[in-house]
Amino acid sequence: MGKIRVLIAKPGLDGHDRGALVIAQALRDHGMEVIYTGLRQSPIQIAQAAIQEDVDVIGLSSLSGAHRTLFPKVIEALKERNAGDIPVVAGGVIPSEDIPYLIEKGINKIFTSGSSTDVLANYIKQLISPEAINVAPPKKIAHIGIAVQSIDQAISFYTDMLGLKLEGVEAVESEGVKVAFLKIGESRFELLEPLHESSTIQKFLNKKGEGIHHIALEVDNIEDRLTQYKQAGVKLINEEANTGAQSSQIAFIHPKVANGVLLELCQHDEGSES
Repeated sequence: MGKIRVLIAKPGLDGHDRGALVIAQALRDHGMEVIYTGLRQSPIQIAQAAIQEDVDVIGLSSLSGAHRTLFPKVIEALKERNAGDIPVVAGGVIPSEDIPYLIEKGINKIFTSGSSTDVLANYIKQLISPEAINVAPPKKIAHIGIAVQSIDQAISFYTDMLGLKLEGVEAVESEGVKVAFLKIGESRFELLEPLHESSTIQKFLNKKGEGIHHIALEVDNIEDRLTQYKQAGVKLINEEANTGAQSSQIAFIHPKVANGVLLELCQHDEGSES
């Protein structure tokens, strides 16, 4: 396959293109061919340019606040010209409450001001290149990890008051923790008791006291996912998966990435987490 061809366009009366030029150069740095249509393009002009240039993907940028009107018009103009199969991504100053509306109107993905150009480039590669690493979103919350001083003392609230079933208790020596599993719907609470003073759970308890330690996300293809995150510059605590409780493969994402929340990626063998 040749180079991915991307059309970067700014629909409407938006008079600033510094951001679009930065994105265009970043995509070129990732080996893509970028066509930039310039300022103040109409949706019809953008659709025509995309077809004439035979691009693989269109990137729309808007700072003017007119995205709810203009972005869907680009999608309509493409469909009218039998080019509705060209994927469209968008970014700029777009409030989060507008994202579901724009996705519903046919935009493949919205990149907010917090998104990096590396994430955008990798998404385009996944969109266009069948050989690119492409992983599905997490399947569910596998469990919520709760740090406690003593499982024996903490367990009665969860079993007696909440009425949850204790499935078992397991020591995970590699993580320095004893874990109690309590089923709740499709998910679990996992009570985490430190096995020794150097346990990360003991350090957490010393610093913050008892409470939510992490949220675990059930995933497939954990190694591919970690590779994708590394390529996107996501800060990881574990760059390779380790063995966790119930013979799972686990890895932690740094809490700075997720607004102070420690997220665990967790992959179970089929049937082991049922």
